[in-house]
Amino acid sequence: MVTTTRAYQPRLLPFTDFASVTPDTDLNQLNLNWKERDLPERIRTKHVHRLHPYLGKFVPQLVEIFLRKYKPQMVVDPFCGSGTTLVEATALGINSYGSDISEFNCLLSRVKTAEYDTDHLEREIRNILQRSEGENQLRLLERTALYVASSYLADWYAPEALQELLAYKRLIADYRYQDVLNIILSRAARSSRLTTHYDLDFPQRPQVEPYECYKHRRICKPTHNARQFLTRYSYDAVKRIREFASLRKPSHTQIVCGDSREITFPACDLVVTSPPYVGLIDYHEQHRYAYELLGLPQHTEAEIGSAARGNSQKAQKSYVDQIEEVFDNVKNSLTKGGHLVVVVHDRKTLYPEIAKRLGFKTETEIHRSVDRRTGRRSSDFYESVFVWVKIRTKGRR
Repeated sequence: MVTTTRAYQPRLLPFTDFASVTPDTDLNQLNLNWKERDLPERIRTKHVHRLHPYLGKFVPQLVEIFLRKYKPQMVVDPFCGSGTTLVEATALGINSYGSDISEFNCLLSRVKTAEYDTDHLEREIRNILQRSEGENQLRLLERTALYVASSYLADWYAPEALQELLAYKRLIADYRYQDVLNIILSRAARSSRLTTHYDLDFPQRPQVEPYECYKHRRICKPTHNARQFLTRYSYDAVKRIREFASLRKPSHTQIVCGDSREITFPACDLVVTSPPYVGLIDYHEQHRYAYELLGLPQHTEAEIGSAARGNSQKAQKSYVDQIEEVFDNVKNSLTKGGHLVVVVHDRKTLYPEIAKRLGFKTETEIHRSVDRRTGRRSSDFYESVFVWVKIRTKGRR
């Protein structure tokens, strides 16, 4: 019998005692409809979860609940995104395996879950900051450009900001922890684009003139330098990585960039994932600045459910077929009786049929309210959490 929990449960206070979850915990007795006062942003974005902004990631505390409930030996996430499942597994000492089609997502996930000599890391971060400033000043004095940039970078950055970013980039190869430095560079690049302060997520065109900023309620000017962001995010990265290093427990994490329909996953007893929503986000375009600046290969055509393909009936059918392929593939590695937890905004009600066709039994179905969106993404919506159990060992049909 499937138990369904509706979005609003007035009889229950929002659940926040995450460490108390055990295998005996009844998921249907937990009110997961958190408001900002129940689960503030600083808690949702604790330690490395906020190393770099990322649209579409799910709440880490939600992942923690399922990891504590099912206590897996190995957890898999075939849409690992920014690494939320992998980070939470590492914090609890659980082995994990993640895959994603996006090179940037895999880079970010690796940086979040890697182990560091934090003292050495901090010395490197301070050193490259100092050297990059000197490099940029030298070029300015000589009145020579650092490097030839792509047309995208030339359009989206003021000359001074672009030269500061490129000066930093040029030095990264001299250091041990290059992946961390690339993430710091990317985060600074995101903030220093020629765009409005209130539209860092979905900028449509470069903003080169002063503009009325409803975020700050005044006339603002577009950013013309990147140095302030490189400095701010450098120290923030050190702080967050140090914090996570003190919390993590011994475990093994592996991250593979590739198409999850084709990857051979390791044996696992739990899958926790948040698939892309149909027709909502273009994941490569979200981090276009990083792809251009870091020279990462793009696999845009292999994205599932990208916004560019829309959400027509044809797009929905293609989406369902591709999601089924991923879950059918990962099911081969899931032990019988193992659980697959899917967190998704199923506004088209596509997932119950997917479970049926793949031979999963829906054990629990939770519908929770999500109302903490900010800026231009301020509207409330409902998120579905499906807990499926593997009951059939063969593939589809």
